[in-house]
Amino acid sequence: MDDDVKWLDEDQLNAWMGFAGLLTALPAELDSQMQRQAGITQFEYLVMAALSEATDRTLRMSVISRFAHGSLSRLSHLIKRLEKRGWVHRELDPADGRYTNAILTDAGYAKVVATAPGHVRLVRRLVIDALTPAQLHRLGDTSRRILDTINPGEQCPGARR
Repeated sequence: MDDDVKWLDEDQLNAWMGFAGLLTALPAELDSQMQRQAGITQFEYLVMAALSEATDRTLRMSVISRFAHGSLSRLSHLIKRLEKRGWVHRELDPADGRYTNAILTDAGYAKVVATAPGHVRLVRRLVIDALTPAQLHRLGDTSRRILDTINPGEQCPGARR
């Protein structure tokens, strides 16, 4: 054993294992439902939903990449798929041509609007309704704290503090 490792005690391990299970089970359930209901992945939906909340439905690719915790290469492939469906298009940022913007089209916005009710129903059933208002508040605070440790000072598009 490494002597410099501060191992988890029983309570910490218990909390971590529960959280680790959640990190696996919840995304799988959300993705499965999204595929069945809308024919898109949860990742595709989250990117389009973030664009739908942005000013002029536009975000720099680099901002989306940080929000989505994906490489620019992975995001570029996703945006290409969304472009083929007519839901997103890309153009150079008019403020700084070194950057590329992703813009949600009217058809993409319509897809988000059509998909959102089923997504919200599932989120409500799996997370919101499973918690008391106080637990939900703590979950939000805890999640933001962990995210701030991962990406100090960054906020997810559409997130409100």
